[in-house]
Amino acid sequence: MPEGQIPTDPKTPRPHRREMSTGFMSAREHSLESSKNKVLRNAVHVEEAEVEKCVRDVMKEKKIGQKDTRFKTNLRISLLQISGYKKLYLDVENLRKVPYDSENEEHEEQLIELWHLLMPHENLKARISKQWCDIGFQGDDPKTDFRGMGLLGLVNLVYFSKHYTNEARQILSRSNHPKLGYSYAIVGINLTEMAYSLLKNGALKGHLYNMVSGLPQMEHFHQFYCYLVYEFDKFWFEEEPESIMHFNQYREKFHEKIKGLLLDHNVLLTLPDTKKP
Repeated sequence: MPEGQIPTDPKTPRPHRREMSTGFMSAREHSLESSKNKVLRNAVHVEEAEVEKCVRDVMKEKKIGQKDTRFKTNLRISLLQISGYKKLYLDVENLRKVPYDSENEEHEEQLIELWHLLMPHENLKARISKQWCDIGFQGDDPKTDFRGMGLLGLVNLVYFSKHYTNEARQILSRSNHPKLGYSYAIVGINLTEMAYSLLKNGALKGHLYNMVSGLPQMEHFHQFYCYLVYEFDKFWFEEEPESIMHFNQYREKFHEKIKGLLLDHNVLLTLPDTKKP
């Protein structure tokens, strides 16, 4: 098989868009935010522990009987999703702010795990080594490549490699294509920045609200990142850029494509979780 080509395998998970009935969520959030009623307006700022009390207060304010279980359940889910999204952003931001520290044993273990997941048949001869370029880092010490996204960049790379091992190795192989190749790890960190920015500006609300009827977790952010990695690789090879020098242009084109998909509040952008190769 030619270098950089992914084999056709009917078992390989494909990204899917699932239509769901929770598109009303963003409209409900907007309705609460723009309400002239202070109780309703403040509802979008409650934390998880305050949700039950807030539900009772809103129902009392709107003169809705506490026995209206359908309204109560829907409002509770909505408030959990709203508060959960804000907490998820803070968790992601906190991880992004953690700089990679080569003196930190846990950081180093994750980095070495990434190597073993992607290069199971090749030993890493030394911690500082040109071999890191084989998985798409820029130099002989990957720690310098994590400056922008901190530990978040590494955690995402490891997550994809661990949960979608076959796909990660196949995409790494494709990234070595003689004409259309790109730096796998560097592009992966770049896509972490894309996922982070979409979370920060609220573009992931519809996707995450459809994904979980409750509190979005870090796991859900990692899963969206996996979707981006898989889809970007397909996009790159479909577009056939003249050279890697045009990366920013095609990266922005891909970014616009994803933002367009996320405008549909019923869309869900994920890959099935295969866990092991």
